[in-house]
Amino acid sequence: MSDASARVADATGNWVDTRAPSWSRPYLRLSRLDRPIGSWLLLMPCWWSAALAAAVAHDVSQLPSVIVLFFIGAFVMRGAGCTWNDITDRDLDARVERTRSRPIPAGQVSVKQAFVFLVAQALVGLAVLLQFNRFAVATGLASLLIVAIYPFMKRITWWPQIVLGLAFSWGALMGFAVVLGRIDAAALALYAGSIAWVIGYDTIYAHQDAEDDALIGIKSTARLFGARTHQALVVLYSLAVVLIGVALVLAGVRWPAWIGLAAFALHLAWQITRLDIKDPARCLRIFKSNRDAGLLLFAGLLSDAVMRAGV
Repeated sequence: MSDASARVADATGNWVDTRAPSWSRPYLRLSRLDRPIGSWLLLMPCWWSAALAAAVAHDVSQLPSVIVLFFIGAFVMRGAGCTWNDITDRDLDARVERTRSRPIPAGQVSVKQAFVFLVAQALVGLAVLLQFNRFAVATGLASLLIVAIYPFMKRITWWPQIVLGLAFSWGALMGFAVVLGRIDAAALALYAGSIAWVIGYDTIYAHQDAEDDALIGIKSTARLFGARTHQALVVLYSLAVVLIGVALVLAGVRWPAWIGLAAFALHLAWQITRLDIKDPARCLRIFKSNRDAGLLLFAGLLSDAVMRAGV
């Protein structure tokens, strides 16, 4: 198989295709470094939580190092999670047009090689986690069960996006665990709001595969909602904004955080108005735009933390 034919359909023309050594490309694709959007989306709740916890503590001294460590950890652990997903889904991926060129079904790496790569990524993630306090380490390890079961959920429930939300939103707890050594009510509200956000944006993403998923019996909220997706997104995104707002109230934030939340909410509203579930390319673009939505909220939370710390 040529390298061009090995590229995943929604990940062409990136640095992995054009600059990475050819031997490394299958592994970089396993970890989705050719499509880093998922890593950014995993990172956003981590950064939100770290900034909000720093605001509660009125101390941003450790925030720069926490931001960097969360960045590394999110990219490495998302890679490990995607590698695990590809191992468990290799037979299903071979039957879906968009995913049949992934490294395992395409024969670029064996299951054994992928598993060794998974372990290597997990060890790097562990090294990052061990930089934090014991409570944060325990909190981080607790997420592994959710990550492990997620790939199997689309076989048994119409709501696999809930389990993805539980996993991808875990960072909303981690920031408080790292900065404050505890999980406050504000962290739980932030976690709940992030879960609603994840369910919404992954529903948009899943519409790319809705037809193939129907043929092979894979369940998703995209198939469940169908033509009612816009209405479902209104509910999910509204719930996300309200719950995150509750977190801000509980944390006693000031005006910069509220501006960040308003910008986040406007971006989500824009997504709903622009979405066409019958246009896979547009679904992908709107899904990717959630990184920008997350950064808008983070900018507000970070500004609030700096203001409250008196820097």
